[in-house]
Amino acid sequence: MKFSPCVDKCTYEGTHCEGCGRTHKEIAETKKLVMAVVNFAQEQEYENIEDFANAIGQSVLKKLKKSAAGK
Repeated sequence: MKFSPCVDKCTYEGTHCEGCGRTHKEIAETKKLVMAVVNFAQEQEYENIEDFANAIGQSVLKKLKKSAAGK
């Protein structure tokens, strides 16, 4: 399945958003993940939030690529 980012044309009827095509469940789970990272960073009171966000993104990407290579 290919990921489709939000395009700011969200709909809430049915099972899928008509803007991005993702399921409402997938969107809700993604929001939970993002908020967990945001809450963690806020609890740590990081001053360099851009560095933190970039590091998290790079870490996730590295692990996903490693996982995909193992299949």
